Formats: sequence, C-alpha cells, structure tokens
Amino acid sequence: MIPTLGDFLRLIERIAPMKLAEPWDNPGLQIGDSGQKIKKIFSSLDPTLDALMAASETNAQVLFTHHPLIFKSISHIEINAYPGHILALAAQKHISIVTAHTNLDVAKGGINDILANLMDLQNVEVLQPHDKVPGTGLGRVGDLPEPTDLFSLAKAVKKRLNADHIHLVGQKKKRVQRIAVVGGSGGSLTSSAAESGADVLITGDVGHHAALEAKALGIALIDGGHFHTEKTAFNIFCKHLEDFFSKEGWEVGVETDSTQVDPIRMTSGI
Repeated sequence: MIPTLGDFLRLIERIAPMKLAEPWDNPGLQIGDSGQKIKKIFSSLDPTLDALMAASETNAQVLFTHHPLIFKSISHIEINAYPGHILALAAQKHISIVTAHTNLDVAKGGINDILANLMDLQNVEVLQPHDKVPGTGLGRVGDLPEPTDLFSLAKAVKKRLNADHIHLVGQKKKRVQRIAVVGGSGGSLTSSAAESGADVLITGDVGHHAALEAKALGIALIDGGHFHTEKTAFNIFCKHLEDFFSKEGWEVGVETDSTQVDPIRMTSGI
C-alpha cells in the first residue's frame, strides 16, 4: 500500500502527539498536500536548502525534519529570503516538509528515550514529566550498569554522538553512575537533574549560568552540542520509521541525510 501525506501525519500524531509540544513550538506540516502519495521520505535534522535539494535528488516526496522551518506566524513570503526560498522551492518540486520537534522529544520512544538507550541507561525514568500523557516528558534519567569517572564517560559520549568536541563542567575524576539526558538545549533542566539524584547531565547548549548552577548544585555537565545530541537520536528514530511503515503495510522507503553538519563549528588560529 502506498500511503498519502495525510496518512503519514496521522502516524506521527500517534507516535508523538501534537499536544505534547511546547506552546512556542510549531511541529507538524510546514508545507504540502495531505493527499500526496508517498513512496520515499528523506530525513534531516534541519529543513535547510541543502536538505531539500538532497530530498529532490533522491526522488523523495517528503522532507522529514526535527526542527521546524516555520516557528512563528508569517505575514508574507519573500521567495528570495529565508524561509520563503525553501517554501517556494518545496512547492515547486512538490516536496512536503513535515516536522516532529518537542513533541518527539518528550514522547515515549522519542529523542530522549533513544539517548538514554544509546548511553546504556537502566531503570530509566522521565526527568520532568508531562502533565498530559503519563510516561512522557522532558529528559530521561537512569543508571549506568557500572560506575565510571566523568572523563571516561565524556569520551564515550563523544564517540557515541560522533561529536567534534565535548565540553565538561566538573572534575574529570568524579565518580558517576546516575545519568540524566536531555537532547538539544537542556541547561534549564540542570536543577531538575540534580533533584533526581543524577551525578551528571548530558545535553547541549550549556551556557555560562547553567554551568555556574551545576557547580553550585554539585552536578557535572557534559555538553555534546545541540546538533549532535539531537542528530544522532533523530537519525535512529528515522531508521525505526521503516518498522512502523511495515506494520502499517506501507511501501515507503526512508533515507537519512548523511551530509548534514553542525552549523556551529569550532576553529583555531584566530
């Protein structure tokens, strides 16, 4: 069976309901035709022009991303400026753009559950439970099979996320076992992680004040970057999509963007 875009949107709604999204967020359909037949989906963390072109080159009907293209209401579309140029090209090439963002972060089996599994955490619990759906919420916290030191954990995180660099807050020799994970920008959950008994919080976008708060609370931080903490988990989720499609009896292929890079790059010699 070849599904429609509407069928795909309803599937995503079952996996990661829109009611789980943060009020400021705008997941779901960004542009497209709900009646469009789907044979191929191309996934990428961000709805960039490069990602859209790659989707076109692979003959995909859908560009599926984690980050939305449109966050706020827009009063007009300038087709020679962001995001209008992407919307215009998507319409021209008949490629729909669909996003699963904070709703996928908090959902069961979503970004943070995948991160917890990637870190081999046991006895996993929701870090900051959602009040609408039991078992969902921001972040996860669990235990490593065996205690280790912060530096060894940081090296393992760097490898598993395929990150370019890692930032640490805390003593390298600190013994850690209870771990909190928050994909993307999770510095605001530092106090929640500390209250959960976590020895360390693994997240991205750790700012100066979150680092100071962590030191005061006695919890370590591992900053693997917004891009890498989300990209790695989102890619894994997209690989699982084919299992969902198979259960639905859908003949849809999924290809993941292998060329996406962190827009924030470290450099030297300046």
